[in-house]
Formats: sequence, structure tokens, C-alpha cells
Amino acid sequence: MKIAELRDGMRRVDVEAKVLEMTESREVRSRFSGESFRVAEATISDDTGTIKLVLWNEQIEQVNVNDTVRIENGYTKSFRGEVQLNVGRYGRLTVATK
Repeated sequence: MKIAELRDGMRRVDVEAKVLEMTESREVRSRFSGESFRVAEATISDDTGTIKLVLWNEQIEQVNVNDTVRIENGYTKSFRGEVQLNVGRYGRLTVATK
């Protein structure tokens, strides 16, 4: 699937793209459990466009700028008016070997 095809609310999304940039991780607290989590966003790109990929906890260390990442069984969701790609509990994030 290509980034240009992604729309809000899609499930079972498989995408391969290059990481252009990453934000610093920040701490967020779950409003349900009160637990703290780390979150960061990576801007990823293929030949059709760019999208923000949301990374949680240990996923943040797996990904670096210029890596090619593959997201399997991800989903999209709109956050603050912007469609974002999420790996989620049932998805898989892999980094292509260089």
C-alpha cells in the first residue's frame, strides 16, 4: 500500500517507507491506568507522500532517520486534524537491514 492511499480509520495497513525525521520522545500518562509511556513521531515517506508514524516506548529506539521501515497490520487515525499511522497492539514494525 502507498502512503497517498491512506485515509483516516483504515485497518490492516501494510506500508514500507523511509524515515525522514523524528521528534524527541516525550512522556505521556494514560488517562485510564495512570501509567506513563514514552511517545515520539517519525515522519515517513514513500514515492507518493509523507505521513507521521506514531512510535511508543521500545519502538522509539528501533528507528533512526534514513532507516527504511515496514509496518504490517497497522492502522490510521486522525489526531489534531492530521491522519497518522499507528503500529498498534496487533501490528508489527520492522526496520530493513542496511
